[in-house]
Amino acid sequence: MTFNEKLTAYKTIVTKEYLRFIRIWIQTVLPPAITTALYFVIFGELIGSQISDIDGYSYMDYIVPGLILMSVITNSYANVVSSFYSAKFQRSIEELLISPTPNYLILAGFVSGGVARGLIVGLVVTMVAMFFSDFQVHSLLLSFTVFLLTAILFSIAGLINAIYAKSFDDITIIPTFVLTPLTYLGGIFYSIEMLPQFWQNISLINPILYMINSFRYGLLGISDTDITTALIIIILFITGLFSFALYLLNKGIGIKN
Repeated sequence: MTFNEKLTAYKTIVTKEYLRFIRIWIQTVLPPAITTALYFVIFGELIGSQISDIDGYSYMDYIVPGLILMSVITNSYANVVSSFYSAKFQRSIEELLISPTPNYLILAGFVSGGVARGLIVGLVVTMVAMFFSDFQVHSLLLSFTVFLLTAILFSIAGLINAIYAKSFDDITIIPTFVLTPLTYLGGIFYSIEMLPQFWQNISLINPILYMINSFRYGLLGISDTDITTALIIIILFITGLFSFALYLLNKGIGIKN
């Protein structure tokens, strides 16, 4: 394939993925905004008003970065895992695999669709957050970098889940029993410095902790972890998961009978 043909193939996959979720925005974009608003009302206003400041910020301001990134994580993951598994279930993925389109472009196209949904939902949630908090962005570049890298990472993770899934039930196992616990234990609602030393050490194993704290540093300028270390961990996870996902596609694992 020529470069223009590859570009056309990539744009076609991305456009299909984008239209897939934006046509039903009431089901894909609006619910996270409503859910986040409820988080702010319940945890920020009702419970947060009874909690003292954390690192010089009100509890409402402190939870803003985590709630924004949580929406990016869940929606990036959900978009790719549902889309790719649906393509497997309907056998339409076979048409892509037998086409001249390289597997890395197929992977990049699905991931880009997940990133698009994650970023759009994240921006909508950010606008909702502005009604509850008047936070000032500490570093726009760092905030956007973590925003983007997190969406990429969990889009790839969603595709890997979809490759191994054998039923629609299988695409909910990882989000329910792995992703949700790791997200809630990733420091969204608290600083790990509030935990006993043993649980602080356990928390440091959680990769989502580094994403949330680096994003919190980008918005508020505070973090429980070293930013350079956090970025290295995120990039290493992206590199590893992308390589693994490409290997699975090249081998046809979970797709070819």
